[in-house]
Amino acid sequence: MATLRAAQKEMTRKLLLDAGLDLFGSKGYATTTVDDIASVAGTTRVTFYAYFPSKVDLMKALVSERLNAALDRLPSAEHGSTERELVAVVEDGSRERIRGWLASTSERWDVIRPYTTAAFEAAAVDPEIRALLDEWLNEAIGDIKEGLDRAGRFPAGTRHFRGVIAITELDHVARHWKPGTWGVGRDEMLDVLTESWIGSIGRH
Repeated sequence: MATLRAAQKEMTRKLLLDAGLDLFGSKGYATTTVDDIASVAGTTRVTFYAYFPSKVDLMKALVSERLNAALDRLPSAEHGSTERELVAVVEDGSRERIRGWLASTSERWDVIRPYTTAAFEAAAVDPEIRALLDEWLNEAIGDIKEGLDRAGRFPAGTRHFRGVIAITELDHVARHWKPGTWGVGRDEMLDVLTESWIGSIGRH
């Protein structure tokens, strides 16, 4: 019975997270209420609060659990979470490794876009989510800096800023690009993005 109850609890939590993500995408974060989420999940407001203290906490779970999992980000003592492959790719710094990593990551953009879109919308109206999103982006920037530190590439004082440039442009492209957007197909988009990354963080 205990195993069954645990499974039921996990399923209810999953339904609430799914409902929240769907509603944030269709109605927008600001206008979605706890009652909306509970209703779509087939449960009640009281049940929602048994799992999440607030809508903010549900959004936090979407980022820290699902988004990080989709991006292969693992817990890190140094800076919250890390993607070890990204660190290794930056350390290597070659065109081949960078383009390969960008190509692999781009295959997940359709999966991660609902999460990042909802998170950016939530950040615009909620300081807690803004802080969480800033922290999340800084963790990815930290991966770039760590790779550059390991390689000893570029002046040490510029490495963090180079990470800011690389991750900011990657995040923007990942959230907005679809085939044909800005007049470029996937291969062209990856070629140009690779060129930019080579210029800011790669091995010349």
